[in-house]
Amino acid sequence: MSSKYAVILAAGQGTRMKSKLYKILHPVCGKPMVDHVLTQIEKNDMDQIVTVIGHGAEMVKKTLKERTNYVVQSEQLGTGHAVMQAERLLGDKDGITLIACGDTPLFTAETFSELFQYHQSKGAVATVLTAHAAAPFGYGRIIRNDLGIVEKIVEQKDATKEEAAVQEINTGVYCFNNRELFKALHKINNDNAQGEYYLTDLMEVFQKEGKVVAAYQMKDFEESMGVNDRVALANAAKVMRKRINKEHMQNGVTIVDPDNTYIDTDVKIGSDTIIEPGVSLKGQTTIGSDCVIGAHSEIVDSVIGDSVKVTSSTIENSVMHDNSDIGPYSHLRPQADIGEGVHIGNFVEVKKATIGENTKVGHLTYVGDATLGEEINVGCGTVFVNYDGINKHHTNVGDYSFIGSGSNVVAPVEIGDHAYIAAGSTVTQDVKPHDMAIARGRQVNKDGYYDKYPVAQAAKETEAAKKK
Repeated sequence: MSSKYAVILAAGQGTRMKSKLYKILHPVCGKPMVDHVLTQIEKNDMDQIVTVIGHGAEMVKKTLKERTNYVVQSEQLGTGHAVMQAERLLGDKDGITLIACGDTPLFTAETFSELFQYHQSKGAVATVLTAHAAAPFGYGRIIRNDLGIVEKIVEQKDATKEEAAVQEINTGVYCFNNRELFKALHKINNDNAQGEYYLTDLMEVFQKEGKVVAAYQMKDFEESMGVNDRVALANAAKVMRKRINKEHMQNGVTIVDPDNTYIDTDVKIGSDTIIEPGVSLKGQTTIGSDCVIGAHSEIVDSVIGDSVKVTSSTIENSVMHDNSDIGPYSHLRPQADIGEGVHIGNFVEVKKATIGENTKVGHLTYVGDATLGEEINVGCGTVFVNYDGINKHHTNVGDYSFIGSGSNVVAPVEIGDHAYIAAGSTVTQDVKPHDMAIARGRQVNKDGYYDKYPVAQAAKETEAAKKK
């Protein structure tokens, strides 16, 4: 095949989104729309990709980085004008140029590949990607002659009644002979309802010159969905989620309720893992095999090993190793590293802490800025006190230690292997291996103390009433 180039149109602001964020940067399943478009184009082994930017140019560059070249469209004067900005980078090259819009996140690499192949097989100077739309309002219409040859593309606002009734629509994706593309761009004008330079006007230019204009009708109209407002954004995300979930299920993942499971596009999941309803898996998350991710859990940018059970919990930027479990209603904050076989029970919060193999942190506990060894038992209601109001401090707990319920471990402190912290202690000094620390006031009982309080009189009256 000839050399392949691409131009991504990404200069518009998208006022109908009513947002401070530029339209093409709105995410669909965890990735900005324009990133989806670029990712699918990249899969076709392109020789060069050029992105036309305008509004939010620096933010677009920050998002796409060095994956594409950039040209700026300082005034938004139409799609033809936008492509013209790429002439200085592509105008003198031989090959085929794909043009796509940055607000169409659902196109696949396979569709782009089929368009390239069809274009080359027809020997066309231009090929438009079309689709059949049951409700075509708002789309450009493909107007063919009696022989089925494309004569022109008419925008909605310029269409006659007969043209508006046509259901074959322009998806906004094209292939062009690169040199012919930039020659013809100099021949179009802005004599239309919008006062813009339409890329679609090139079809009439080529027809008048007797050059072949082809149209390839794609199978799935949903793929062509463009996003102009929040309603369309939600619809695109729904289609993308369905596609993502289907792929995971085909790869051996059980998704109990696909319509209520939210998985970002870059998430990886091993076979025989079960995903229950209401789960959100976001960012660069990887989940191993044979896991159970319980209902309404959220996992963000984290690595989950094999045979891990997550019950209604939140995990952020953390790691859970094989055979560990968490929840319900617990929270791993960033930089939590949960070792193999570790049990994190209900209402536990872990932040910037490493917990060694087979250690148990049962319930109602906060572990922050700490390193816990293996085979430790952390009792209910324990708090690792890591913050003095200015700085965070670290605690180390040795293997096989026991932290009694209701203890406060005030950092910085070192607790040795096989150490024992008595329940209810506030530990502020190091504990040597095999020692026990008791750090609480001695219990004192006051005889008859209860009877001195008004509550005692009320209790007596209640007891007397029950006896009657």
